[in-house]
Amino acid sequence: MIESRCGIKCSDCSYKGRPCPGPCVENKEIFWGKCEIKDCCEGRGLENCGQCADFVCQKLHDYAYDKDQGDNGLRLENCRLWCRK
Repeated sequence: MIESRCGIKCSDCSYKGRPCPGPCVENKEIFWGKCEIKDCCEGRGLENCGQCADFVCQKLHDYAYDKDQGDNGLRLENCRLWCRK
């Protein structure tokens, strides 16, 4: 099941149930504000970044390996997994 555009597993998120209305694939807006990755993915008509011809783009790579918000590339693997199903 695809949980986000960028590969984050919303079901594992520690913010779940707080101000978050749910996965970005089900909502127009996300709780922290504008997401360039979500906008890009939806603008291209894709379910998640793994379907993109530019996967893994620099923006997604930087997000996945961000010092404070990254997950050492786990979200990239999730995108790959979701695209195989």
